[in-house]
Amino acid sequence: MNQPMRVGLTGGIGSGKSTVKKYFDELGVPTIDADEISQRITQPGQPAFNEVVALFGKESLDESGALNRQRLRELIFSVAEMKKKLEAIIHPRVREEIEAFIDQVNYPYCVICIPLLLETGGQATVDRVLVVDAPQELQVQRVSRRDKTSEDQTRRIIHAQISRTERLRAAHDIIVNDGNISYLKIRVGNLHEKYIELSRQKNSHQRIS
Repeated sequence: MNQPMRVGLTGGIGSGKSTVKKYFDELGVPTIDADEISQRITQPGQPAFNEVVALFGKESLDESGALNRQRLRELIFSVAEMKKKLEAIIHPRVREEIEAFIDQVNYPYCVICIPLLLETGGQATVDRVLVVDAPQELQVQRVSRRDKTSEDQTRRIIHAQISRTERLRAAHDIIVNDGNISYLKIRVGNLHEKYIELSRQKNSHQRIS
């Protein structure tokens, strides 16, 4: 069986990656989200949960005994070393699940949504990089409203990520998400057709080789 073409979907916080992923889902494209995996494997009772609590202590928990993700975010952005230790717990497990997912894909291509794709060097593991781009002020508004965080904290998160310029430079494809939903759906549909054709060419080349 031919390996599916891997499309790495990424973008800054609040750019609209989840919305774009949803539109690929609606087209029947196999997708997987690294953030969703991360959330699931750090639920109480999961091995990663115990390791995170051992690393950050009881202050990382909320009143229900689950991880206080807002508090964790504050901790890792104030102590860079803690961020690296947290990633060392989560990232290998996430990569393992993504590879297992890809092995089961029976479709010309798949979409792998990884917010920190470029920050972690993950572009080397995909065939194409699809960047969802949005003006920074719009990112700030979306995240502050969604996560109920201050605009200052949201800006610190944005500045901790790879720069917009670097992200766009690494992209094979770009979707500008400035709030025009109709355009967004059309752009995803056009990329879908493009990826089907590119995957056909890729597999044809592999058979010839």
